[in-house]
Amino acid sequence: MHSEKTEKTPMYQYIVNDIKRKIETGELHPHDLLPTQIDLAKAYHTSEITSRRALSELAQEGYIYRIRGKGSFIQEKAENVGSRPVRKLFFAYLNLELNSFSHPFFSEMFEGIGEVCDENGVDFHLWDMGQDYQLPEDLNAGIILLTTTAVDSFDIERLTAWQQEGRRIITVHFYYPHLGIPYVIVDNLTGGYLATQHLISFGHRRIGMILTGKSMMELNQEFSLRLQGYRLALSQHQIPFDPALVAFMDAEQESVKLGAEGFKRLIALEEPPTAIFATSDSKAIGAMNAARTTGMSVPEDISIMGYDDLKIGAITYPSLSSVNQNTRKLGERAAEILLFELEEAGQQLIKDEIVPTLIPRGSTGKAPS
Repeated sequence: MHSEKTEKTPMYQYIVNDIKRKIETGELHPHDLLPTQIDLAKAYHTSEITSRRALSELAQEGYIYRIRGKGSFIQEKAENVGSRPVRKLFFAYLNLELNSFSHPFFSEMFEGIGEVCDENGVDFHLWDMGQDYQLPEDLNAGIILLTTTAVDSFDIERLTAWQQEGRRIITVHFYYPHLGIPYVIVDNLTGGYLATQHLISFGHRRIGMILTGKSMMELNQEFSLRLQGYRLALSQHQIPFDPALVAFMDAEQESVKLGAEGFKRLIALEEPPTAIFATSDSKAIGAMNAARTTGMSVPEDISIMGYDDLKIGAITYPSLSSVNQNTRKLGERAAEILLFELEEAGQQLIKDEIVPTLIPRGSTGKAPS
């Protein structure tokens, strides 16, 4: 039963007031699923635009939370809303040039964060911490933190200090389980496994790998995990791991040049690989270019696998097989955890791993007989 509507009350506000009343009287309980905006419009004999605005107002006031693909839910302790509402969410970063954000890892992640924020009336901004590790002054703001792409240059003590301040922080890409800070990462081990398994399924047993890093002991988290996935796939098929098939490229940035150099190093082996897994699309495209200059045909003579699923990979010749990291979902989950799950978790560590997706295309095929 709906409450009475006065002539001066806008319809969206009437819906808002009615749902608040149902919360206060116990008709609606924490985490109850609300009707969709279509069903709300039908129930209140109004338009979807009006019901959408009503849901947006309820989210902004902290009475409901919204999860993409699932719906709108009554917020925990909605009667006490406003105690520490998150009205702004920042993606805070260190030691990154702005052109780095054009990479789909970031651009798609920002789209995911932005959509969750838009649905819940939360502002979303980028924040450069600078060399003094300065975070926004608003202690109620949610912080999605990218420590750095060079982990050893980040002052981890800052994380502890921010915890003591009561900052709402979640890390992405890199993580620090011993500190109990929530995190969302891409499952790079599974990504490396999927790429290698794909090549094994075509009959390849000599599979080279091009990695960015000085050595097996000096890899960052993401490349170390992709290497573990590569080794796991080999072991499950009883293929011995040959360290000579892993080309370590000492560099700070991914590039086509790295892939070409890695290809030349692998193809010069006494027993060269029949397939190569490059741990970025840039390196994979460089490897394909190098194969062409040596007169080799891809994938007839050698298969080449990338990682990242850059848009350009779909129009290379041949089109590049790759692994999509699903960072849009990573962004969605990071925002959802900050907005809806931190308060309930208490001291329990919240973590999530986003499973990547294999994208098979024309650069991989059957091993040469």
